[in-house]
Amino acid sequence: MRRAYNSVLKLPQLGKCQQCDAPAIPHRVCPACGFYKGRQVLTVTAGA
Repeated sequence: MRRAYNSVLKLPQLGKCQQCDAPAIPHRVCPACGFYKGRQVLTVTAGA
């Protein structure tokens, strides 16, 4: 009975990054380009 709620849990839905159109979790920094709300927050290196 306690495990009945586990079937309701879902994976986070992916949105689209405004900068690079890569799939990204909403309200998080894009892992592909490092932008969040139009600002560059992280420096992403290619081939890492």
